[in-house]
Amino acid sequence: MLKYLSLVFILFMSRTYAQKIDTVYLEKLLQSRPDLFQQILNHPAKHEVQILYTQIDRDKSNIPHFKSYSYRLNPNWYFYPASTVKLPTAILALEKINDLHIKDLTKDTPLRIDSGFEKQTKVSVDESAANGLPSIAQYVKKILLTSDNDAQNRLCEFIGRAELNTKLKKYGAKYSRIVNRLAIGDKGIWAKHTNPFTFYKGNHIIYLQKEQFDPKDYDIKLANTLQGKGYMNDQDELIHEPWSFEGLNVYALEDQQLILKKLLFPEAFKSKDRFNLEKEDYDLLYDYMSRYPFESDFPKYEPTEFWPTYSKLLFYGREKDAKLNPNIRIFNKYGDSYGYNIDNAYIVDFEHDVEFLLAVVVQSNENGIYNDGIYEYETLTYPFLKNIGQLIYQEELKRPKEIRPDLSRFDFRK
Repeated sequence: MLKYLSLVFILFMSRTYAQKIDTVYLEKLLQSRPDLFQQILNHPAKHEVQILYTQIDRDKSNIPHFKSYSYRLNPNWYFYPASTVKLPTAILALEKINDLHIKDLTKDTPLRIDSGFEKQTKVSVDESAANGLPSIAQYVKKILLTSDNDAQNRLCEFIGRAELNTKLKKYGAKYSRIVNRLAIGDKGIWAKHTNPFTFYKGNHIIYLQKEQFDPKDYDIKLANTLQGKGYMNDQDELIHEPWSFEGLNVYALEDQQLILKKLLFPEAFKSKDRFNLEKEDYDLLYDYMSRYPFESDFPKYEPTEFWPTYSKLLFYGREKDAKLNPNIRIFNKYGDSYGYNIDNAYIVDFEHDVEFLLAVVVQSNENGIYNDGIYEYETLTYPFLKNIGQLIYQEELKRPKEIRPDLSRFDFRK
């Protein structure tokens, strides 16, 4: 009976949400290009496709107004968000620095991280930084340039799990939670403890944050948290049981686009609904979201490992030899894990005054085995993301606009 009521709730919520935006346009658009999308359209449920596309029109004051279109959008149908959770973490880490109001404490202040609970690790140096020292700003850069997992984990530890999830709700991400560090098997009691931090200048301690403990679990009613027919365990053994995503991070697609929208267009929201960020914070986020790895010196990246379009899945896929359009910049945060590819992007063409928001999730796991590293990224999901991004872009080129947008504050091209 309980399972039945939960299913009714999920269906009701998805229908209620779907009534708010156009659910027809994108399906017709995909169907118009069977050469690109037929494989996905034949099995959209199997590939767990969700798409949220938002058009942007400016008024005479350059204030943006939005019209959204969706395909199979369902906030209660679980997908693993992977690295997409790093964008709100980066934003909220910068916000916390501002919230603390401590003299000499800035995003560039050097910091040390200690260990206060088992499995925790210390940090005192960062060789990727110009001064060799870790800081909030340096972690933000590494997250946005190449999706660094350790940077994400350290910022989560600084914010604290309780504050991180309280802020997600404050800013409208009602279908989401961030409760695990990434790529270190962070679950259970270990996920609830976060490290102590010390910010300093020379021999002077500016701010000392004690270790934190968050007892909450942040339960969310979700379908699809048990998947597949088996998984590889830590001993590389095949277990013939569904893989469980219970208790892991959740970041629904509409929440992803909402957070991105509030970051990019604070003027479109009431003051109480805006992030507590300074202009320098916005510039840091805009700049490094839209940069290519080769445009950064600190951190510096090897181009064979992190090629120009490494993180720009929508529009470029993962093509190493893709030719960059010099007029286009993509402000995004992608994620890929367990066969899922997700990208949450704001795409801008400065020459043609094009701007739009596009968030997409798609999955491929033909053998039904999780944690085996065998997924159809190259043949299915990367091409799908590239093609949907470019198709929407072509539609935007044709879309008439009464008022040309002023996009100058987003132009950080090198």
